[in-house]
Amino acid sequence: MPRYRFGDFVLSPRRRVLLRAGAVQPLIPRYFDLLVYLVERRGDAVHRREIFDRVWSDVIVSDSALSQAVRTIRRTLGDDSREPRFVRTVSRHGYQFVGLDVIEEDDAADAPTAPPETPARLTATHSGVEATDALDAFEPLLVRITADAGALGDEDQRDAAEALHALGTAEALGRLGTRPGHARARALLRDTRWDVANAGDVPVRHAPSAAAVAWHVVVLRLRRAAGLAATRAAAAAAGSGAAGALGGLAGGLLLTLTPGGTAPPTVVPVLVVLGAVSGAAGGAGVGAGLAVADTVLRSRRTAALVAGGAAGGGLVGLAAQWLVRWTLAALVGLTVTTCGGLDGVVLGGAAALGYAVATRGTTWGVATPRGRRRWRTLAVTALACGLAALALAAAGRPLVGGTIHAVAAAFAGAQVALTPLGRLMGEPGFGPVSAALLGLAEGALFGAGLAFGLTRRP
Repeated sequence: MPRYRFGDFVLSPRRRVLLRAGAVQPLIPRYFDLLVYLVERRGDAVHRREIFDRVWSDVIVSDSALSQAVRTIRRTLGDDSREPRFVRTVSRHGYQFVGLDVIEEDDAADAPTAPPETPARLTATHSGVEATDALDAFEPLLVRITADAGALGDEDQRDAAEALHALGTAEALGRLGTRPGHARARALLRDTRWDVANAGDVPVRHAPSAAAVAWHVVVLRLRRAAGLAATRAAAAAAGSGAAGALGGLAGGLLLTLTPGGTAPPTVVPVLVVLGAVSGAAGGAGVGAGLAVADTVLRSRRTAALVAGGAAGGGLVGLAAQWLVRWTLAALVGLTVTTCGGLDGVVLGGAAALGYAVATRGTTWGVATPRGRRRWRTLAVTALACGLAALALAAAGRPLVGGTIHAVAAAFAGAQVALTPLGRLMGEPGFGPVSAALLGLAEGALFGAGLAFGLTRRP
């Protein structure tokens, strides 16, 4: 495996280290991988899509994550986006490493050393401003991150926050104090600490104006990831909707083909549509909760995902319960037990738990594992949802199929009652065993479809 020399730098992919004048320049792993990839492809204008597939192959992140990575690399290299010496932005395409005289050599057993002409001491550079005394560099950066949000722009303030981490997180927080604008500034420091290697912790719970800091953190992350969360929620809805349609098709065929069944063939497309709509609605709610949690919260991921999935599922369940009950009561004066908010909370929380367990280790972005890991994610999520649905059925709470049976059983002569399915299970009618098996199948199918859509890469 080769290593690369350019300017004052030595880049060693095998040792995973970037040196400048013999001193280590820290980069978080993904940013280091991005620099290596650009150097390997030096001279080529690398498309953003290629970068995402190479560096963020197991997660989907927003375009701002790539912009953040490039900005951090430039600051580490002492580069300037307006007059780039190393990394050039290719408009509407991607990035290109343009550093001249890159020397590629074998990464031998001896540790890489600095070029002979490199000076022993380098001054720190923060956004183009050199400072020999690090303490003198704090104040102008603090002024930038406490300025009004519209005065400088989000990217400029994030750059200042990263530079403060490089100088010293604890010192930056101490100097920040409670000056005007400190709550949003702390939120910026909190959000950017993940992007600067060796950055210190930025506590929120015991910080001055903790509630305001937490609010600004959520707003910052939602604004940067809102489009991504919406896209992944739509993908989850498509996956679970397709699974619901498949379940409706299977149920319709069983009702029409089972000996003794009275359901006409026209039941099949009706159940397909009902299954697709129900699955898509549930998938949209749970998927939105998961996507928002995965893009907003970067710590305590499992708990955040479970809370997000349960909240999204609960809201959709409540809306569906209200709509079905109100429609039946208004049109035919019928009141039946239907699935609702509690069922959505349980099923959404179970889906989130399965997804979180199967994709543990993800630190940022919506997890999109590939190959065997993706199929494992589908299997674990399906199992978790199936068991949750089984528990709901055992408690006498119906899902979509059980609700359809309850509505049909309330009307004399209805042809979509699930009694024939119960007979297939050895029961005289649609009993507890039938309800349990149907719930298990519904839940597993929903979980698999949800995970399939959520982990699909565009």
